[in-house]
Amino acid sequence: MTQRQERGRGSGTPAARADRGPTRSIDVDDLPALARGCAVMGAGGGGDPLVGVLMAREAIQRHGPVRLVDLGDLPDDGLVMPCGLVGAPTIAIEKLENGGEGGCLAAEAEALTGRPVVAIMPFEIGGSNGLIPLTWAARLGLPYVDADGMGRAFPTMPQMTMNLAGVSSSPCLMADERLNTLVIRTGGVEWTERLLRSSTAAFGGAAVAALYLMDVATARRATVPGSVSRALELGTAMARVEIDPIDTVVEELAAVELIRGKVIDVERETSGGFVRGSAIVEDATGEGRLLRLEIQNENLAALEDGEVRACVPDIITVLDARTGEAIVTERLRYGQRVGVIAFPCPEVWRSPAGLAVAGPAAFGLRFPYTPLAAGGTRAS
Repeated sequence: MTQRQERGRGSGTPAARADRGPTRSIDVDDLPALARGCAVMGAGGGGDPLVGVLMAREAIQRHGPVRLVDLGDLPDDGLVMPCGLVGAPTIAIEKLENGGEGGCLAAEAEALTGRPVVAIMPFEIGGSNGLIPLTWAARLGLPYVDADGMGRAFPTMPQMTMNLAGVSSSPCLMADERLNTLVIRTGGVEWTERLLRSSTAAFGGAAVAALYLMDVATARRATVPGSVSRALELGTAMARVEIDPIDTVVEELAAVELIRGKVIDVERETSGGFVRGSAIVEDATGEGRLLRLEIQNENLAALEDGEVRACVPDIITVLDARTGEAIVTERLRYGQRVGVIAFPCPEVWRSPAGLAVAGPAAFGLRFPYTPLAAGGTRAS
């Protein structure tokens, strides 16, 4: 397999020609805000953003700021590469990338399609997956698309808006930190997911992937727009907090605070390429309330006294009670003082097609989906 060389900025490459006057750039100073926002929007998943911040900082310091573009700024026939980390977040923490994986993926994408990649897009905005592709964009001299395929984080390939829009899941490209590269071709997303998951295990439990390669015109109808700028705005607002950081997040997202208290139990295991388990939060008021979180990479459901307080596809996030920073599922620990919030997902996930792949039943949960309304109330 060929190894992608880092592109020079402003060199007359396809990347430079495709970059049509974006609205802003992402620099080193923006990374803390982006990380905070991505972590909150990730529902506990997407990987620890700390790793993404460290990698993106090094890449931007070396190669310069990354231009953030709307899909409307790019040519209709340009090739967009949605990409990010796949596998178990608990393993990804210890199995760091070397930085060259994005170049391998882009080289394979161009060889297979015969077209240059004009922009990098995160396939999910949540956690480190809102940041790792930014690293590759910096290294390759490519713009970063202000969109993603989820508007949150989910654990599997079918749970992407590109799948709902009918974009082919094949070819799927994978690479690891040794720059081993794999191309998966299948007849449908279920088989692509199955082979991606087994290949991730062969790569050691975590790898990187480029999924749902598509042209810009297709991406405009198949993605969640504005997700990167939304994460930046949220993270910036969180940094300005002066009194209660959790209240700030709740206000910014029109969220509901489900409970505030202490983590008293965490059960977690890595199996089948996912982190699965549960956590229990005890109310801080002494009223004896307990909130149970069900986990599969992300927080899937929050239950209290057998009642579903919130569930997928709506977004459930655990926040540090002191700082307001989101706590990803692999970082949950006994004794942490936390607040648990929930806020509405993008509307596409509430459609029949969205619920079929990302509702409670898709995760084996035996209760129906009841939408969480804006402002934090349950729809009747």
